[in-house]
Amino acid sequence: MERVARIRERLQAEGADVFLISNPVNRRYITGFTGSAGLVWISGAKQAILTDFRYVEQVKAECPGWELIRIESYSDTLDELIKEEGVRTLLFEEEHVTVKQLKEWQERFSSVDLQGTSGWVEELRMCKAENEIEHIRRAAQIGDEAFAELLPRIKSGLTEREIALELEFLMRKKGASAMSFAPIVASGPQSALPHARPGERILTYGDFVVMDFGCVVNGYCSDMTRTIVIGEPEEQHLVIYDLVLKAQLEALSAVAPGKTGAEVDAIAREIISAGGYGECFGHGLGHSVGLEIHESPRLSKIDNTVLQPGMVVTVEPGIYVPGFGGVRIEDLVVVTEDGHEVLTSTFKELYVVE
Repeated sequence: MERVARIRERLQAEGADVFLISNPVNRRYITGFTGSAGLVWISGAKQAILTDFRYVEQVKAECPGWELIRIESYSDTLDELIKEEGVRTLLFEEEHVTVKQLKEWQERFSSVDLQGTSGWVEELRMCKAENEIEHIRRAAQIGDEAFAELLPRIKSGLTEREIALELEFLMRKKGASAMSFAPIVASGPQSALPHARPGERILTYGDFVVMDFGCVVNGYCSDMTRTIVIGEPEEQHLVIYDLVLKAQLEALSAVAPGKTGAEVDAIAREIISAGGYGECFGHGLGHSVGLEIHESPRLSKIDNTVLQPGMVVTVEPGIYVPGFGGVRIEDLVVVTEDGHEVLTSTFKELYVVE
């Protein structure tokens, strides 16, 4: 219940009575409830989950220590709670309440000061507890194992879609409950698109193939990218790959508490720029991973968040040359007290499909 205590501290500091959580990911983080519908009410006197008949038994099983309030109408139940606790100021997650919903609340609860907030729970989620890191570590391990099994099966003549399907099947077979995101398999010129979708393109000699994927274990995501080449690599393949690998390794070694995301990003960016490909690296170096595949903080030139132990981030520089192809190499890293631990273990030397 430390997370609830932190919320109550902020409520007191803001002079507010209630914090209402509607973001499903934040709801899960605070309560453990994995259902798809519900609100969380946190006040000085009450911590309750408001949900309907479908999730009553689920809340009882997943959320010990939480009061269950079964609703027929959220507005009616909120009205009752507001009157019961004499609420004057209610804070809500402004990014997860629609204009229509807010208008209804303003009309229904006209005596209450409704204030939007942002980032309260997301800030708590930045530093992972050990059990969270264990779930991410297991998800990363499944990705490593699946990729190791997939790699010898890749050959020219297969389509991007066939590889993506096989990769997803292998991760699910090894225990993943879901994919962190739809796997990216991009070959040839398509590999110059950072978020290309796998299609019916057939792998051919001379192709870079970028594979970006991750899976979910107990709600927590992993993320990894590796790039291979089909057939004997040409000089441009080797130059680009070696430059990305150097940038990735140097930035990776810099991840440590006290560094900012911008500082780590700059290390990789300077190496790629010095190699003449600065304009071909247009995205940030990395992002945090947890219950969502993209969380804060980020490793980017505009994020000055100071890294702290327990933060889990990706390190994924890339070079994307239109018409030729691209390379991205990505590892998942947890910041430790004295540096970092790399959670992905797949080798990073250029793999050549004969």
